[in-house]
Amino acid sequence: MSEPATKPNALIFGGLNTCSRALAALLVPLDGEPLVSHLRIVDKFSVAPATTYIGAEFPKVLAKPEVEYKQANLTVAATVASSFDPPEGKAPYDYVFDFTGEVRHDRTEMIQINTTCNLARLIGLEAAKRKTKAYVRVQQPFYDTSASSKATHTEKEDVKPVDTLGTWWHETLRMLAAIENLNLVILRIGFAYGPYTNFGIVASGITVASVYGYLKKPMKSMWSPGKNPNNTIHIDDVAGASWACAEWMAPLGRAAANSLAGEELIFHNDKKKVKEVEGMPPHDQKLVAPLFNLVSIYFSIRSLLSFNINNPTTTKVDESNSTLLSIGQLMDDHVEDINEHHVSGWTEMITTSKPAIPNTPLSAYMDKFALSKHVVAFNNAKIKEVVGYKLTKPQFNHETIKEVVDKWKAEGTWPIFE
Repeated sequence: MSEPATKPNALIFGGLNTCSRALAALLVPLDGEPLVSHLRIVDKFSVAPATTYIGAEFPKVLAKPEVEYKQANLTVAATVASSFDPPEGKAPYDYVFDFTGEVRHDRTEMIQINTTCNLARLIGLEAAKRKTKAYVRVQQPFYDTSASSKATHTEKEDVKPVDTLGTWWHETLRMLAAIENLNLVILRIGFAYGPYTNFGIVASGITVASVYGYLKKPMKSMWSPGKNPNNTIHIDDVAGASWACAEWMAPLGRAAANSLAGEELIFHNDKKKVKEVEGMPPHDQKLVAPLFNLVSIYFSIRSLLSFNINNPTTTKVDESNSTLLSIGQLMDDHVEDINEHHVSGWTEMITTSKPAIPNTPLSAYMDKFALSKHVVAFNNAKIKEVVGYKLTKPQFNHETIKEVVDKWKAEGTWPIFE
């Protein structure tokens, strides 16, 4: 009888405040057989005590014997290198999952360069040096597809990054693609949502919709009527597709993967920056890497705001005073006026909840990005055709929203009025 195949070892960088917890729970489930022999997670946050929201279930994952967590400053090359050294008696890491990157739009360009581009490049260089079999980079949906009349956009189409944050997240892909012998796969996701996911515009939208339902007031539309489609993706599918892409890449290598799924990464930056930023490829260098869109069906913000999660009634959306506001036109006083209403309503909800909620990671505050019009519509056919990955949660609807809210209620971070 032949010996069972050895399970791979995996290394997750960053994303504790975004998507990496879901991947950890997939690789080392609370119930069932682990997919990996050993999992190390490395991020800047502390987990005991937690210095970022980690949800009710993740501490149980951390307690599993296959899982190790390291708090580290990944902007330091020596720290990144040591993160790749496996524990004594363990084999080198086969798969690296890169969830790093600054997700706040109010950060300066220098912060974006240091904590998104430079940090990911350090990890990519070390992964190539260690001959890691697969390096999966998760790309957040900081793009705008409104300039095109097409319903959805394939990986071959050039889409424009949004503002400073989007520009440097996109540049990170080019910097990683330029690293020789890096077995890179790029997973470009929609707006993530799911249990214990409190970042991004979907979580904000769910929270704000509940405020207007609670107050029994219509939501004022911030832009003119229209579908304004946006792709979402359930956090479970971010995890599942990340693993599927690593398994797909491992036996192929970069050259073969490029021939099967490579796409050119177009330059969208200031040419002057090439000389200023270490490791930034020339603007005219053709860079190709395997790229897959990972999205579920698109939704309109109106469809989200029309659902009041607190009771069966709906939250009305008032379009009578619609004003078209771009992210550049949305002034600080507009943002503060809007948020005064949102935040005061949410505060009332959590204080009158039964029981009251003294602390919650959820907020009804919406920054300029969350309040502005977005159109992010990608085609998801390629990952199914090439990798064979099929979505487990293809629909963004009231049922999946309820799943999210029920988890928050169970852990005591969402108000209860029954």
